[in-house]
Amino acid sequence: MNKVTRFLNEVRQEVRKVTWPTRQETIRYSLMVIVASLIVAAYLGGIDFVVSRFLDILI
Repeated sequence: MNKVTRFLNEVRQEVRKVTWPTRQETIRYSLMVIVASLIVAAYLGGIDFVVSRFLDILI
């Protein structure tokens, strides 16, 4: 039990050292991830569409 208590105390100390992002930074980073995901999805979807049409013509 002593090891668990010591571990939890160390975790609490480490969490206090963390520099947490502000609300505005979190929103900005989240939007960047969403936009990047949509761009990659559109790119891969476009490639899939072109390759599918190409294979339909060949087969």
